[in-house]
Amino acid sequence: MAKVTVDGIEVEVPNGSSVIQACEAAGKEIPRFCYHERLSVAGNCRMCLVEVEKVPKPVSSCSYPVADGMVVKTDSPMARNGRRGVMEFLLINHPLDCPICDQGGECDLQDEAVAYGADHSRYMEEKRAVKEKHWGPLVKTVMTRCIQCTRCIRFATEIAGVPELGATNRGENMEVGTYVEKALTTELSGNLIDLCPVGALTSRPYAFVTRPWELRKTDSVDVLDAVGASIRVDARGPEILRVLPRTNEAVNEEWLADRSRFAPVDAQKRRRLDRPWVKRDGALKQAEWVDAFKAIADRLKGVSGERIGAVAGDLVDAESVVALKDLMTALGSANLDCRQDGAAINPVRREFYTFNTTIAGIEEADALLIIGSNPRLEAPVLNARIRKRSLLGKFPIGVIGEKADLTYGYTHLGDGPGAIGNLGDFAEVLSKAERPMLILGRGALARPDGAAILGATWRLAESSGMLEEGWNGFNLLHRFGGQVGALDLGFVPGAGPGGGKDLADMLDGGVDVLWLLGADEFDVSRIPAGTFVIYQGHHGDRAAARADVILPGATYLEKDATYVNTEGRVQRGRLAVHPPGEAREDWRIIRAASELLGHKLSYDDLAGVRRRLAAVNPVFGTVATLARRGWADTAAPGNGGALDDTPFAPTPANYWQVGTIGRASPTMAECAATYLPAAAPSLAAE
Repeated sequence: MAKVTVDGIEVEVPNGSSVIQACEAAGKEIPRFCYHERLSVAGNCRMCLVEVEKVPKPVSSCSYPVADGMVVKTDSPMARNGRRGVMEFLLINHPLDCPICDQGGECDLQDEAVAYGADHSRYMEEKRAVKEKHWGPLVKTVMTRCIQCTRCIRFATEIAGVPELGATNRGENMEVGTYVEKALTTELSGNLIDLCPVGALTSRPYAFVTRPWELRKTDSVDVLDAVGASIRVDARGPEILRVLPRTNEAVNEEWLADRSRFAPVDAQKRRRLDRPWVKRDGALKQAEWVDAFKAIADRLKGVSGERIGAVAGDLVDAESVVALKDLMTALGSANLDCRQDGAAINPVRREFYTFNTTIAGIEEADALLIIGSNPRLEAPVLNARIRKRSLLGKFPIGVIGEKADLTYGYTHLGDGPGAIGNLGDFAEVLSKAERPMLILGRGALARPDGAAILGATWRLAESSGMLEEGWNGFNLLHRFGGQVGALDLGFVPGAGPGGGKDLADMLDGGVDVLWLLGADEFDVSRIPAGTFVIYQGHHGDRAAARADVILPGATYLEKDATYVNTEGRVQRGRLAVHPPGEAREDWRIIRAASELLGHKLSYDDLAGVRRRLAAVNPVFGTVATLARRGWADTAAPGNGGALDDTPFAPTPANYWQVGTIGRASPTMAECAATYLPAAAPSLAAE
């Protein structure tokens, strides 16, 4: 450790730290443009100048290493004059168009010009202008404002793993761009907007919409993939205008995937279900709530529980799932399923279906095997964590499944399940690793031999030393934020008269009444013609067109709700705006329906539902924190039959239009048209 004195305050920092880190440890704010804690040091903006004793000129604190006994002055005349000069240079060519700039009000250049700049400029020459560049439908560029901090270049290369950005020319003619004009091909491009310290890179969908001081800010969590990133929702009145990431070192650091950032904004107000509908004379017609509940009650009269089924969707909150399960139990039905994809998930033990290593634990692993998954498309933020670990070295990665660009190097071991038992040289790599891990994609279990794959993968983890007392390297990667919570609540076929039916059995005519809670990700055309369908959801998507009764629900941004991410972390989302029209929170709809159906549920408020959650599964009693799980139980998921060597199906390339919210978003449709021009448009009602 090195002892450094900063403005009279003595601090100890690790050897090899920079002066700016020592200043931050002392509680001193140092201005910066190019420096960022998660990016490599560029040292090219020079805004972080400080005075170091016995050094005759100001030094850039981001690139200057500390030394034991160093004395630093952050607000001396030398440091102030140096920063003032740097700011004067930066503003020589800046257009000073703050009144019409989308970054106005939250611009680092604005703030630091006021705090550290002069009140005039000595330069009267004409300012340069740079042609606007087109980087795709998400990031808007006004490169005349660029101060060449190179944060965007370093993020694209180091974090996103897509080295498409760079600089051409030198001096005042330097321009940041893609060399050949093209759309950025990364699922993390929206983070460039957050990183840009000026208005050179802003959000194209958000352009000229509002100013930051007009927004109401709500902390919540994302559910459009299974990472469960911490987000901040910015709203004005009844509209959501922006979704931004919040820093959460254990989950998403400070990054957010593009679908999670952009899709909810415009999908919130398009194709929405805002009032009940009831089918009369073969056509859906608007109705009152009481009429919708009465239609359900009339149809359920005389129907035994064995002929009633319920399916929970992928974005559904835990409160709604437990309420629907309690209602189905009261009706005598054990026909429950939350696995729309048919994945052979064994819910007997939690470690069979969670990401046991934890997301942050990826950085502690020293070998990785990916089976039947493309993390780049299924969980881009988690994939960035894998890339971060791979850049540190000594982290061999093997892949069984499709050959895809994952943004890091790997050894392709095979296309199908047969490679699980025949890893070749990679088997020795896993056995020699101290903390090996594997990631099993949920899609790998959505096959006829899914149970066999789960069993074989678990046995591989056991034989490769992944299951130890202080380390569990077996990880199942889910695709949406509502999938783990439903499994935790046991929303799967249960015991009952004749046994519970899964979704496949229900679609084969096993039920007369089918309650779909936000469930759209299965082949709706398989529902038998005589089945009475109750659809409860927030968008007019695939299943809504087949419904006999529609109950309008709320999206994840329109309610206080509980979700569980892929690692099993219980998190709370909060209401940012109220649902439109007559739409209501889903658990309240089920609670109201239960009373008219003659099976009134025992809770009346949110606190009561959450007490019920904790009673069903104690994991819901602990929110936000997650203890690292080691391996203690020797029981395996079971054999599940023989493996089929059919290659794993590739992850759908249309990352942007996955799920009801993605399909309802015009911005995501534009992304799909840009990146997949040959693909047919995916319409919600198809």
